[in-house]
Parts: sequence; C-alpha cells; structure tokens
Amino acid sequence: MKKTSEKNRDQFRTRFGFIVACIGSAVGMGNIWMFPYRTGKMGGAAFLIPYFIFVVLLGFSGVIGEMAYGRAVKTGPAGAFGKAVGMRGKRGGTVIGMIPVIGSLGIAIGYSVVVGWFLKYLSASVTGELMAAGDMNEYFGAVAGNFGSVGWHMLGLAVTFAIMVFGISGGIEKMNKVMMPVFFVFFLILLGRVALLPGAMDGYRYLLVPRWEQLADVKTWVYALGQAFFSLSLAGSGTIVYGSYLKDDADVVGCARNVAFFDTCAAMLAGLVVIPAVFAFQVDVTAGPPLMFITLPAVFRQMPFGRFFSILFFVAVLFAAVTSLMNLFETPIEALESQLKLSRKAAVGLVAFAAAAVGIFIESADSVGVWMDVVSIYMIPLGALLAGIMFFWVCPPGFARSEVERGRKKALGKWFEPVTKYLFVGLTFVVYVLGIAFGGIG
Repeated sequence: MKKTSEKNRDQFRTRFGFIVACIGSAVGMGNIWMFPYRTGKMGGAAFLIPYFIFVVLLGFSGVIGEMAYGRAVKTGPAGAFGKAVGMRGKRGGTVIGMIPVIGSLGIAIGYSVVVGWFLKYLSASVTGELMAAGDMNEYFGAVAGNFGSVGWHMLGLAVTFAIMVFGISGGIEKMNKVMMPVFFVFFLILLGRVALLPGAMDGYRYLLVPRWEQLADVKTWVYALGQAFFSLSLAGSGTIVYGSYLKDDADVVGCARNVAFFDTCAAMLAGLVVIPAVFAFQVDVTAGPPLMFITLPAVFRQMPFGRFFSILFFVAVLFAAVTSLMNLFETPIEALESQLKLSRKAAVGLVAFAAAAVGIFIESADSVGVWMDVVSIYMIPLGALLAGIMFFWVCPPGFARSEVERGRKKALGKWFEPVTKYLFVGLTFVVYVLGIAFGGIG
C-alpha cells in the first residue's frame, strides 16, 4: 500500500504527548463510575483476572492495530477504509469508514452533556452550593432534567473546542500533558484521604478480596470483556485518528503498552477511592452510574474538609472527561479536514454547531442514557470490528506486521497474526453480539 504523505499535516511533537493523549482518550467515566461498581459486584479481585487478561489481549492487538493503521495511511477511518478497499480494486471503503466517524460523533454528543453536569457540580463545590444542597436526588434531578443545564453544557463544548481549534500539537497534546498528570495527582490525594476514613477497610475488602465462585459465572467474563474493550477506547475511530498524527519512528507496541497500563492504573485508583469512601459512610455501593452525582456528593458532605475534596474530585473527573471528549470529536473534525478539505477552524466550527444543536435536546438523564446506549451498543463495537477487518484482513498480507514493526528494534513474534486476525477480530465480533444480547456490556 502506498502511504500518504501530507507535509502540512499536524503531528504529536513527542512520544510522551501521544501517549498521554491516548491515555486521556481511554481514561473516562467508565473507569471512574463503572469499573469500581463492577469489580465489587462481580467477584472483587476475582473479576480482575479476566479483566487483566482481556486488557492484555486487546491492548496488544486492537490498540496497536488502530495506532499503526492510522499512522500508515495518515488519515482517519473514512480515508483509511477507502485506501484498504482500494487495494482490492473496489470502491465504497470511505462510505463504510463513516460508520465509526458517526459513532464517534454520536458518543461525543452524549458525553458532552455529562461534561456539563461535571462543570455544574464543580462550580457548586467551589461556591459551597453542593454542600448546602438538601436531597441529592432532587438536586441531580434538577441538573439532569430537560434543558436543566444548557449553560453548563454549552460551556463544556466551548472549552473543549477552544482547545481543539489550536490543533494536535498546539491544543490537544498540550492540554493532555497538563490534565492527565493532574488527574492522577488529585486521585492520589483522594486515595490518601479516603484511606484514613473509619470503615474504609470494609470497602477495600469488598473491592479486593476474591470471591472465586464468580469466575464460574459467564457474566463475569462477559462484563470483564466489555469493561476492557470500552476502557481501551477501541472504536475504529479515535485511536486511528491519533495514530495518523504519530511520527514514523515511534514504537506503537510500546505506546499501546503504556496506554493499557496507565488506563488500568486509573481504573484501579478510582476503585480504591470510590468504593472505600462509600463504605466508610455506609452508602449504597450498588448505586452504579448515579454514584457520581448522588452518592459521592452525599459522602463529601459528611467528610471533614469535604468541600475541598469535592473540588479535587470534580476537577479530576472533568479533566478525564474533557480529554476523552477531545478524542471523540477529533474523528469527525479530521474527516471534514481530510475528506472535504475544510480548514481546521471551519471543521471545528461545523462539528461544534452539530454537537450543540443535537445535544441540547438530549440533556435529560433519561434521554442521554438512551442515546449513549444506542451508540455504544450498535455503532462503537461495529466501528472497531470494521477497522480490525480492514487492517488485518483487507490490507495486503504482511502489511499490518510491517506497519506495527516500523519504529521497533525487535521483530514481532509468530503470535501476531493469529492474535490479531483471529482472536482480536473474533473478540470484537463477540463484544458486538453480546452487547446487543445483554443490552450493553461497556
């Protein structure tokens, strides 16, 4: 395959910048509210066994594949799919490539609503409003009602696109270098504070003591697969796009290893903060997603210096959400730039308009929940599946290996083709089918 060379195409300036941007795309709400809940409910440390297995398998197949695919063709999924199909003398690849582009835009529109909620809660923590609120269920209901947080929603979009208009190296890379370290530092501070709470030990037991019988339950493996898949940001979109901005001498295997490692660290760190804090104040640990906006604020209100720690928490989760949001929006922005030849500012402006125009009508918790379920169940895994098929099956034999090995000092082992062509593509198909059957596993 002839590689595309675009002299004016923006790039990540450093390998570190690329890695933290990919970590930022992976570390999101699923790490903070879903991972702790699932780990505790599905066997504690026993759940971590299948989860770690799937992180390794998907990280060293799908993640490196999407990174290398984007770097090889220097374009996002629409262009990448078009080039792969073109190698077979066929057309239509670009149209197929719009599936992950639309999926990425769809999930970003829903995600931006939640970013607005984080901004509202951060502001309320700073002013003391959150600490003085009465019933937290009522408070969240007002924020997450129809048109309940339009101003905060629009502010979240404005902040995100204001960063993105400066491009990859000048915007996304710079902000990820700040936001991701701050996320980890703030959560480490919270970890230290929570460890001192009376009753926190019960939370550690719930989270970490293995209940081995859960490994016999097929749902444990199903949800561990889903958690690993979505946590690693596999969608046939954002990682391909970020990879297209990666320099040719970077080792994508090393990059993927670091992304998988720090994403897992973020999930574990969140679990070691959230679950013990909930146990310390004897709040319902099975709250699931409402944990972020109802349960934890109630915990902070009872905690000494709770206002301060509430601010730290919502700054950290806001940074995690914004870094993920930038990755999601970059896919349609890149598609407009590469396929329609729009300027960066024009592409950002068009996507911003679409996000605001659609997002404002799904601001309620019920509406955005349905929206996110539909996109994450039917489009996100399909995008990842199509990307895997394109790179590992449609591209010429040996192409995937050569692109992944570019920038490496050591050749890959014989495991590469079986793990990528059969295991990864097979697991992605399983994620797609099980997601539909279970009503979502991510």
